[in-house]
Amino acid sequence: MAATPLSILDLATVEADGSIADAFRHSVAVARLAESSGYRRIWYAEHHNMPSIASSATAVLIGHIAAHTEHIGLGAGGVMLPNHSPLVIAEQFGTLAELHPGRIDLGLGRAPGTDGATFRALRRTHEAAENFPADVLELQRYLSDELPRTAVNAYPGRGTRVPLTILGSSLFGASLAAQLGLPYSFASHFAPQQLTAAVQHYRAHFVPSAAHPEPYVSAGINVVAANTDEEAEALFVRTEIDRVRRFLSRGRERELTADEASALVDTPAGVEIRGMMQYTAIGGRERVREELEAFARFANVDELITVHPAPTRAEQLASVSIAAPEN
Repeated sequence: MAATPLSILDLATVEADGSIADAFRHSVAVARLAESSGYRRIWYAEHHNMPSIASSATAVLIGHIAAHTEHIGLGAGGVMLPNHSPLVIAEQFGTLAELHPGRIDLGLGRAPGTDGATFRALRRTHEAAENFPADVLELQRYLSDELPRTAVNAYPGRGTRVPLTILGSSLFGASLAAQLGLPYSFASHFAPQQLTAAVQHYRAHFVPSAAHPEPYVSAGINVVAANTDEEAEALFVRTEIDRVRRFLSRGRERELTADEASALVDTPAGVEIRGMMQYTAIGGRERVREELEAFARFANVDELITVHPAPTRAEQLASVSIAAPEN
């Protein structure tokens, strides 16, 4: 049996003592390494008002990465469609598709990807999320060549047929993707609770479409890979502390130190944050590959979207390399 294809979700994270420009340079380094190591594609996620994540202008970042790579697939994992006009997203990703043919895809999420105040600053209302299914259909039409010439069209966009994927962490996204005959991606790298139920629902209710006669599922999984299993286990402990530090530093005048975060890992908040990493492959090359394949079988998915959350840039790159399909 062939190994499950591996892809990467890169949040363009900003280090506490680093800059946004540093984050973008690191994203280029990750993409180049992934391209030479056999990963299928890299996704970038839309977030707003989060100083530790620099991927808010997702289409712009994808264009930058595409200009610094040659053939690896690039896309959004995802664009939060309620934040935008479908026409604008069609134009953005239509532009990317024309500039980089065959390399661009578009994952769509229903959540705003931010807090309420920032959502209002985006000039959107909460009713926008309720229109998500209709907006997906509108976006599909803009990217197709099926609209009459007298209708509003996306230029660029029309006829590019940028591949769409529905993202989600609940049965809502699974149901919508199944109804529309689109691929589905579950965010199990941070929201593990409904993974198996959502995938089962999607596969059971999938309606074949012209572009997708068969269901296709991907799922997120954290990867903490190092040279040996023992080094990876020690790295995972530090990774958990770093995750608690990042989450519990939000809204504070200064970020927590590693020691302060370490004292909070067993509090109710710390346990909840660590629980988000329920699905994590930890180990050296052989054990990580075994755990990735075991997770793919358990989740019944066709592709794994790997997230490499090690605390330092060097450790992230090492994890990407060690877990790589062609390592």
